[in-house]
Amino acid sequence: MHQLNDKDMSQPLAERLRPRTLDEYIGQQHLVGPGAVLRRMIDSGHISSFILWGPPGVGKTTLAHIIANRLETPFYTLSAVTSGVKDVRDVIEKAQKSRFFGQGPSPILFIDEIHRFSKSQQDSLLGAVERGIVTLIGATTENPSFEVIRPLLSRCQLYVLKSLEKDDLLKLLDRAIHTDLELSQLDIDLRETGALMRYSGGDARKLLNILELVVGQQTATAGPGQPVIITDALVEDCLQQNPLAYDKDGEMHYDIISAFIKSIRGSDPDAALYWMARMIEGGEDPQFIARRMVISASEDIGLANPNALLLANAAFDTVMKIGWPEARIALAEACVYLATSPKSNSAYLGIDSALALVRETGNLPVPLHLRNAPTKLMKQLGYSDGYKYPHDYPGHFTPQQYLPDAITTQRLWHPQHSPAEEKLCQRMAEYWGERFRD
Repeated sequence: MHQLNDKDMSQPLAERLRPRTLDEYIGQQHLVGPGAVLRRMIDSGHISSFILWGPPGVGKTTLAHIIANRLETPFYTLSAVTSGVKDVRDVIEKAQKSRFFGQGPSPILFIDEIHRFSKSQQDSLLGAVERGIVTLIGATTENPSFEVIRPLLSRCQLYVLKSLEKDDLLKLLDRAIHTDLELSQLDIDLRETGALMRYSGGDARKLLNILELVVGQQTATAGPGQPVIITDALVEDCLQQNPLAYDKDGEMHYDIISAFIKSIRGSDPDAALYWMARMIEGGEDPQFIARRMVISASEDIGLANPNALLLANAAFDTVMKIGWPEARIALAEACVYLATSPKSNSAYLGIDSALALVRETGNLPVPLHLRNAPTKLMKQLGYSDGYKYPHDYPGHFTPQQYLPDAITTQRLWHPQHSPAEEKLCQRMAEYWGERFRD
């Protein structure tokens, strides 16, 4: 780790341990590991504009700073919470001037929480990004498809960061205890890590905040020179006494939205309404709540009640049209409907199974009879030959092969026990016979 000065010692542990190089960076190996896309881009010294999308505390801001340090290029940073169009234009003007005095990579403009930028603010970036005046790196916890305008999104690559795995978090704990100048002077005995893993939820910053809180309380209680023994019970006790102490960056809403979604999944409308009220009173963005309900309608209710997705989308649309305070009524209607609906995650499991199969089997060839045949040569090669048009047959169905030859009997969708899905399964069994008789 880098050396810390006196000023560093006054900073939170998470900031003191912020990596300076890719070798110190923990997690996201699919992006920065050997041969990965961002590693190759950084090693080449030429990066294009991109957006980092992922949950809090997984290294988005850190990665942007590492890239800037590695390329030794001017680095400008804006927060979408506090910056306006004028701030964007001022930075672009500075970047443009700096290009007149040197060669090399374009200056980097890092925008944290870019999803909070309005359309006009995002529009003000387009020309500079397209002409290469700046290389844009955006960071967001929200789906860019909803929050970033299409013209800007089309000019940027999108890279998805994941919550840190348990091994990553354990490595981070070990680094904190043994390399931080303050913690390394203490006798810390990390006996249990289950509670630390559970409460941090894959968030490195939250993990280090919890560790700092627990160590601080134990040191104050036991006195200097005494060992700090960390157990699950100790962590739970500290967090119950200080429920917001480790939530230094306003991330409690991620815990509450988790409780909200789990209450819907668990068919408890009272709990779901309670957690929604907590979010409303806390000033949560209503679009954030509505989006999560759209996801829940697909993931947790799915084919057991397809109308849930329609109602969730209608609630989202209503929020966009009327805003507070009336939007709370539409959100509450959707919330109760989702919580009281029958549940099924068969579609969610089905697509995950299909993705796993694709990764395992690769690019299996499309059967000839399913291929498009727009040219004479393709027809001569057998493309589309033998395809049966279902609408030409009774009931608009006739058996034929649709999967690649190597996986013709593969099952990916497994219906669950709800009246709606059992009806669908019965129809599939009538069409396909044994293949759909679970």
